Amino acid sequence: MTTLPDRTVWSMIRAERAALADDLAGLTAGQWATPSLCDGLTVREVLAHLTAGASLNTVRWFAGVVRCRFDFDRQVAMRLAEQLGSGPADTLDRFRRVVPSTTRPPLPALAMLGETVVHGEDIRRPLGIRRDYPVETVTAVAEYYRGTDLVVVAKGRIGGLKLVADDGPFSTGDGALVSGRAVDLVMAMTGRAACCDELDGDGVGILRGRADLR
Repeated sequence: MTTLPDRTVWSMIRAERAALADDLAGLTAGQWATPSLCDGLTVREVLAHLTAGASLNTVRWFAGVVRCRFDFDRQVAMRLAEQLGSGPADTLDRFRRVVPSTTRPPLPALAMLGETVVHGEDIRRPLGIRRDYPVETVTAVAEYYRGTDLVVVAKGRIGGLKLVADDGPFSTGDGALVSGRAVDLVMAMTGRAACCDELDGDGVGILRGRADLR
């Protein structure tokens, strides 16, 4: 796949952030407390995590790493807490304010797009919200994750498998077949075992068994 220019990727990120904010506008207090697909985090906390990522440049990221004594999980938790706000409405308002942001920690723009799509699904799926993603967006995310283990193991999780999207051009690898929507492939590639239920092929069980890879 041809490498996308950053300006195109940031346009995709803005569109995904705006769509997620709109999807969450009518949630009840109980829905905000729903467990997300991220272990131990509610949908509200995952949204705050996305806000933190869009508010954290390299300097602040490194300062936080030092402050947390190079405990990256502690840094994530600290930054998430900073963006929770006083209640769900404040959490959503903070997220809306970073929709156009191009601020990022030391990660490529495609990683930020991946985070936005994957965490958006971490939030939407437990709430029963479905998004029909632009083919170009989910294809770009799938292409990114197939070649990297940065932030989350993905490349290492799909070794020896052939992944094929049935709703777009994405295809990668050789071996036992795993097929389905590109977004479901992305979620499985990034360790969401429950999303394997949406996939077909002889390789699904193998991919499900690798969900705990870190």
